[in-house]
Amino acid sequence: MRFRRYAFALPLLVVPFASFVIFAQGETKLDAEGIGRAAAAKTTTTPDGVVRIAWPRNDVPVKVDGMPLRPFAGLGSWAAFTKAPHGVMVMGDTVVFQDEVAPAMDAAFANGLEVSGLHNHFFFDEPKVYFMHIGGQGDPEKLAQAVKGVWDAIKKVRAENKTPGTRFSGEAPKEGVIDPAAIEKTLGQKGQTQDGVVKVTIGREGSMHGVKVAGSMGLTTWAAFSGSDGLAAIDGDFIMTAEEVQPVLQALRKSDIQIVALHNHMVGEKPAFYFTHFWAKGPSEKLAKGLRSALDAQAAAAKKSMGHQ
Repeated sequence: MRFRRYAFALPLLVVPFASFVIFAQGETKLDAEGIGRAAAAKTTTTPDGVVRIAWPRNDVPVKVDGMPLRPFAGLGSWAAFTKAPHGVMVMGDTVVFQDEVAPAMDAAFANGLEVSGLHNHFFFDEPKVYFMHIGGQGDPEKLAQAVKGVWDAIKKVRAENKTPGTRFSGEAPKEGVIDPAAIEKTLGQKGQTQDGVVKVTIGREGSMHGVKVAGSMGLTTWAAFSGSDGLAAIDGDFIMTAEEVQPVLQALRKSDIQIVALHNHMVGEKPAFYFTHFWAKGPSEKLAKGLRSALDAQAAAAKKSMGHQ
């Protein structure tokens, strides 16, 4: 399952077992009504006991390849709840437009959920549609409230502007001078400069099909700074193991760095690596410090993971 690849970083919302199940004929079942009340949503229960809630995104008309797309054809947000050894597990997929991603992700983290994927499902969609996968474990009603918090954050964006945005707020950086030395000092890494862009690349090692691979084969975290020191843009790619995903994402968001994708680049590599792509605007020093905070969070997570082995 997609979620199991990421289930690690945040504290579990654990409560006594009897508080989230009801008993019937010697079996335990989830309290669908309680989940529905907490989520303020209608629930359905599948034959295997999974409780699901859904939110069709019919608030924004979407066309794919020029054809109007109905929510039932793939524009539905949903969350599914199932029993787990330490409570209940939730997995879900949330439809987000570009200006909804950051608020939805921030709401997920604020409510104790994990973000396990962010990507597109279509080509030639108008407006652009993305999908944010979420998950968590703990008390079912708290998890349902957390999902509601994510959906409410999205609805707040749309209540303020019915049409999805087409760019981030603030002016676009203009071509100028960026001091590579200051960025290198903050990140503790040497960079390269080309066409006014300062780029820092940090390699990593792994193996694939029994062959050692490293930075030159794409196992890298990198960041490119464009514009000027006063107003720069940073874009890049962050490589992570499963244990590092949530700490890195949260550190980036705390620094107001936008997450624009979260996915894998390879299949069968060891360890399994995941990549998040990011974008932000601001003074180059502030952007470098934000990236450094994510590197520090990654290092702490890696150290913690090694200590548990």
